Amino acid sequence: MIAHVREGRVERITGDPDHPITRGFLCPKVQNYQERVYSPDRILHPLVRTGPKGSGSFRRCSWDEAIELIASRWKGIIAGHGPESILPYSYAGTMGKLNFGSLDRRFFHRMGASRLVRTICSTAGSEALVLTYGAKIGVAPEAMAQARLILLWGINVLTTNIHQWPILQEARRRGAEVVAIDPYRHETARRCDRHLAPRPGTDAALALGMMNVILSEGLADQEYLDRNTLGFAGLAGRVREFAPERAAAITGLPEAEIVDLARLYARSSPSLIRLGYGLQRHTNGGATVRTIACLPALTGAWRRVGGGLTLSNSGGFPFRNRAMERPDLVPGPDGTPGTPRQINMIHLGRVLLGAEPPVMSLYVYNSNPAVVAPEQNLVLKGLAREDLFTVVHEQMMTETAGYADVVLPATTSLEHWDIYSSYWHSYLQLGRPAISPLGEAKPNTGVFRLLAKEMGYQEICLYDNDRELLEQSLDWDHPGLRGITLERLMQEGYCRVADPPPDRPVFDDRQFRTPSGKIEFYSSTLEAAGLDPLPGYQPPAESPDGSPELFARYPIQLLTPSAKHFLNSTFSHLDRMKNLESRPTVFINPADAATRGISSGDQVMVYNDRGRCFLRAEVADTASPGTAVSPGLWWNRDTPGGSGVNALTTDREADYGGGACFHTNLVEVVKD
Repeated sequence: MIAHVREGRVERITGDPDHPITRGFLCPKVQNYQERVYSPDRILHPLVRTGPKGSGSFRRCSWDEAIELIASRWKGIIAGHGPESILPYSYAGTMGKLNFGSLDRRFFHRMGASRLVRTICSTAGSEALVLTYGAKIGVAPEAMAQARLILLWGINVLTTNIHQWPILQEARRRGAEVVAIDPYRHETARRCDRHLAPRPGTDAALALGMMNVILSEGLADQEYLDRNTLGFAGLAGRVREFAPERAAAITGLPEAEIVDLARLYARSSPSLIRLGYGLQRHTNGGATVRTIACLPALTGAWRRVGGGLTLSNSGGFPFRNRAMERPDLVPGPDGTPGTPRQINMIHLGRVLLGAEPPVMSLYVYNSNPAVVAPEQNLVLKGLAREDLFTVVHEQMMTETAGYADVVLPATTSLEHWDIYSSYWHSYLQLGRPAISPLGEAKPNTGVFRLLAKEMGYQEICLYDNDRELLEQSLDWDHPGLRGITLERLMQEGYCRVADPPPDRPVFDDRQFRTPSGKIEFYSSTLEAAGLDPLPGYQPPAESPDGSPELFARYPIQLLTPSAKHFLNSTFSHLDRMKNLESRPTVFINPADAATRGISSGDQVMVYNDRGRCFLRAEVADTASPGTAVSPGLWWNRDTPGGSGVNALTTDREADYGGGACFHTNLVEVVKD
């Protein structure tokens, strides 16, 4: 994006017309980013709490006072409880490498603090790709228009990947058919050539049913399978268990739809599956992504430019993560790096209320767990502990910041240096400060240099400046960066890395990065971990088939996808964005609404054993029968009753990578 600045103030934000991917336009969230920068909620000075936790009562203080207070409290906590009693909590409030994960990781490694396992977004699906193909690499956006069939599987591109839409339109002009597969009939699904709505969490059963048709009708590419895959016999045996009629019974789709889709997929070349992140946020999410990811291998879709699958292309960026994060700094008893306890971030509520040793201090940055974390009631109860020393480094006075003992003002992406990659496209991008930091705001890197000094840490790497961090961030000698230097980035702003290639098949003439060097239908890694080594389907833990007794009490599967104008909780405090989204809403299918006496506009209570929230009902086919959809995330304060939808969500782990399971969520909906 381009910030247009006059007299030191950003007047407007536009897309870069020369950028090959974004092509001069921005998503609705970012195109008014200056409103966030100059929001009246912006924190401009350090603050110290003066009232009860959560009251929002603070006094202004200096940076010196704030840093001295934090270091003093931490030294006392470490002396009394050990360094593992301090927990950093962060995610992707900033996506730049420097401020997402560099000096912060070094600092907390040096301290020996508990290590946060950052799982809240994509670990289940990412692990599935690595297990199957060896890397998080798929079809490049530049190649997608060459596909003749595109399955948008669990993704609402007009909300979460808007730059994909012109590519889809170009593919259509060339004769492609675009199919949406999603239990949520969103804006994108309505504009596709056809839409299939399986029951939530049953996507793997649909994929297996498709494979059954492909194999039984001789539509597989056997030569490709023999040359490039491991474990085909095992996969074929598993697939025989999922005849179309069984897949239909599980997914709720007509058998004929499954058969037709399988034939269309196998006979269309090149075919592309564009996967979204939502379908991996189930207890079976890893196996779901892994099973779907086997489809392009079965048909040999990878042979052609534009053919295959894309969930993430982030594996093409050769970041030097260990060099940036320095896990070797963790102090061990014998002088070697130690191994502090690991805490899954989705368990924040239970950890704050019952970990041993207890968490006595929480440092939150790049995240707003009071709104975004599951088991919200536990999280809020934990944040309210008077004996928990909480520091929040933030841009806005979030609901998490309201529970802090010390609040530190943070810069926005327009006020600091950083380097950015993408989940989708392959352009490395340099972020320059367009304006000076507002007030006394500092970037994460600047704050951790101050904290390291006050804690008395001597390691030189804790004081690297941002230019040095930029130089350390990437393996500049990697083949994927041939011709790219930091100096070139400084001049041009963005450069394309080599992977995935836009002008040849993704895996053409290259070894897969799995242990066998092939696409692994059978994974010895999964087997060693005690998990099913083959693709397969298990029902979500909360679902009609996975928990019949619970389903009898809570017969609605609740999905909480992204709203078009919100990015988790990042933009949902801005009046413009709130007005565009109207109000906290739940979409209910007409059949489910009728049995409950609910009409559009009614306030309803959505509840389960974890909590409840109050939302406005919208009766429409947006939600499939037995499913409700509540786009978000709204701040709790803007939701009637003060509880958001994450009061309902579970902190269960997914099958792979400890991932979050926001969509494995049974509820009941009643008229309030």
